[in-house]
Amino acid sequence: MKTDARWLDMWRLLELRVPPDVVYQQLLSRYAEAHRAYHTAQHLDECLALFEDLRGAMQRPGEVACALWYHDAVYEPKAGDNEARSADLAVDALTNAGARPDQVSRIRSLIMDTTHTAEPAGTDGSLLVDIDLAILGAAPERFAEYETQIRAEYSWVPGIVYRFERRRVLTGFLSRKPIYRSEPMRLRFEDRARENLQRAVGAGVE
Repeated sequence: MKTDARWLDMWRLLELRVPPDVVYQQLLSRYAEAHRAYHTAQHLDECLALFEDLRGAMQRPGEVACALWYHDAVYEPKAGDNEARSADLAVDALTNAGARPDQVSRIRSLIMDTTHTAEPAGTDGSLLVDIDLAILGAAPERFAEYETQIRAEYSWVPGIVYRFERRRVLTGFLSRKPIYRSEPMRLRFEDRARENLQRAVGAGVE
């Protein structure tokens, strides 16, 4: 497996030693786990593409890139500590690469921001969270694919329970004013995200 140039660029931005190839390969293998349908390399690629568009607006782009690479490293639909365990993997990689404690702390905080349970701190946190939620403002056909993928990841949940809980999640995003905290993401995705969410909530989640 050839190492992705974006991975190498991230470590260059952080001014750290590039970890052995096995670290990269193990990380990518996680995104290819059989139980994943949405939280895959497709989602990672979409996030990294947006990172490239927005890196000029970031204070520490290398740290945001690292958080994106690792934010879904651990994904178990039945678990409640995926972000914390993902952050632990990032911390190990960063420590072995010679990162300073302040770098490690900020990247861990960025990954924990993707729990979407609290307001992210600072510009970088807002951009990171918005990038993670960009799928809400995707083209209608991609949003529909995303909904199908999420249902596949929760295939073990009975239909009536899933419909109730998914509607609650989507309504929660729709109630945010605005959905996106950063201006570049708000201008690009806010209107379409509201259209997608309203359509999904109005039609009923399958």
